[in-house]
Amino acid sequence: QVQLVESGGGLVQAGGSLRLSCAASGRTFSNYVMGWFRQAPGKEREFVAAITSSGARTNYADSVKGRFTISRDNAKNTMLLQMNSLKPEDTAVYYCAAGQVLPGTRPYHYTYWGQGTQVTVSS
Repeated sequence: QVQLVESGGGLVQAGGSLRLSCAASGRTFSNYVMGWFRQAPGKEREFVAAITSSGARTNYADSVKGRFTISRDNAKNTMLLQMNSLKPEDTAVYYCAAGQVLPGTRPYHYTYWGQGTQVTVSS
């Protein structure tokens, strides 16, 4: 089992920044591909970003490329999502996830999920 807890969400104006954190506990964090997904009301959960177990490779949805940065610290069992130049369409509940399937762009690539953190971007 891997337990995941997200934090760092909140309300921000368009153009602002937020940094989300995902703290992991349980099994060896460095064994897992980690990802961020988001889900807006009435919409399906969508891929945001993923990072390989070593952190050597990352992948982003086109909608966030150049604005968001995913990173991880295996020594601290933590993954981050730095979100800059936020837009109202980024408003959603953001989830972190752990899995062992690449490329990590689909929800079914992941086994463990956090409870989510709300991000609201006002115009």
